[in-house]
Amino acid sequence: MESSDKTKKYPYLYETHLHTGQSSRCARSSGRQMAEAAKKAGYAGIFVTDHNWYGNNNIDPALPWRDWVQAFCRGYEDAREWGDKNNFSVFFGYEAGYQGTEFLIYGVDGEWLIAHPEIKDATVEEQYRLIHEAGGMVIHAHPFREEWYIPKVRLFPEAVDGVEGINATHSNPLSISHNNPEYDTLAVAYAKKHRLPITAGSDIHDSRLFGGGVAFARKITSAKDYCRAVLGGEDYLLTNGVSWFDKNGNSV
Repeated sequence: MESSDKTKKYPYLYETHLHTGQSSRCARSSGRQMAEAAKKAGYAGIFVTDHNWYGNNNIDPALPWRDWVQAFCRGYEDAREWGDKNNFSVFFGYEAGYQGTEFLIYGVDGEWLIAHPEIKDATVEEQYRLIHEAGGMVIHAHPFREEWYIPKVRLFPEAVDGVEGINATHSNPLSISHNNPEYDTLAVAYAKKHRLPITAGSDIHDSRLFGGGVAFARKITSAKDYCRAVLGGEDYLLTNGVSWFDKNGNSV
């Protein structure tokens, strides 16, 4: 399938793994800057997935829970405000950290977090139950990445809905960190073994975008719509910004 054919058949590309400097300590661009850059690059929308309370986060942990969540959401709200004014879809998500093991959470929002403080110290299994009760989705982010902040690879096939099989920082030539395509090869094989849906994202931290994400034949209308599309078996393509794959992780 030629690149033009992919764009024609699956014209709605979404960045599903994106950080902002307002919440993620490792990010360097604001939500507005990320949204503006993504629209200019041709994306149909983005999911802001900043690091949560036990991840690489820069919000004061001494804040009361409600205040902390409101501060945590500023990067998303900044991006969403720009998106609303410029006909660009911006959806909420977050990246949950468990001592280096990370999960992308979709389908809940800031108000849900405020109403469910128990999520903060939930186990991986409890997280899965709580997010499911809310109609959301848990995706294991870059499950085979090896870095100093990841003590060991830990897998939870019974407590996730899917696997981030394509992470652009592993294989996109523009990436300057986590460079090892084998991480994606292992993640796709793991997802296939457990018959889990596969997603893709860039894990981007500034406005110099990689172009990775998930491409659909139709417009995604909300974070919950994205969850339904992935979990319901809807067709889509995956990309690291250079190569393209079907939803099962096979090259196309």
